[in-house]
Amino acid sequence: MGLVTGIIVFLLIWWVSLFAVLPFGHAREVDGTPVKANLKRKFIWTTLVAMVVWGIVFVLIEAEIVSFREIANEMALEDKLR
Repeated sequence: MGLVTGIIVFLLIWWVSLFAVLPFGHAREVDGTPVKANLKRKFIWTTLVAMVVWGIVFVLIEAEIVSFREIANEMALEDKLR
């Protein structure tokens, strides 16, 4: 995985992780309005979760357990057969 690809994959994982982490640990006064958002803590947790997930993805790609080139070649072959 190249540097730019790694950064882009990390940012995508970070955004998905943010939406997964946002609902945790806040009390609501009225539906949809948290009393205290704790955004700094949520950004830290989001970054930690994203780093772990990115590390797993990186290992899978570098160990060639998951090969996007192979998947793309198989998809292209299927398209040619149709």
